[in-house]
Amino acid sequence: MSDIFPCTHAIVTIATNNIEEIINFYTQLLQQQPITLITNIYAEFQLPNLRLGIFTPKSTHASEFDHSHHSTISLCLEVSNLEIAIAHLTNLGYAPPGNIITASHGREIYAYDPDGNRLILHQS
Repeated sequence: MSDIFPCTHAIVTIATNNIEEIINFYTQLLQQQPITLITNIYAEFQLPNLRLGIFTPKSTHASEFDHSHHSTISLCLEVSNLEIAIAHLTNLGYAPPGNIITASHGREIYAYDPDGNRLILHQS
């Protein structure tokens, strides 16, 4: 593992305003119950070497997940040190546009790749 960008896990997440139906679909498709479930907010499935999260975007970020303009998938990178990860991303020329926020599952910051795909750097 690199000390420059200390990524410990990758989580693929899908944004939806239809969370119950989507959770039900993935429960059936994957033939498993979510390992984490926060009703109407978040569910997470454990796959081999990958976690799949499904979430309802907060109203303040809803426009970012408009299907006509953006992908509904975010690449969430769980890091051991958020500040080091932010510094590394900034050094690459992709400084996160906002501030660190505190979510129910830890601290995180949003950033974007060169194509505008949403990245979430997350520290538990």
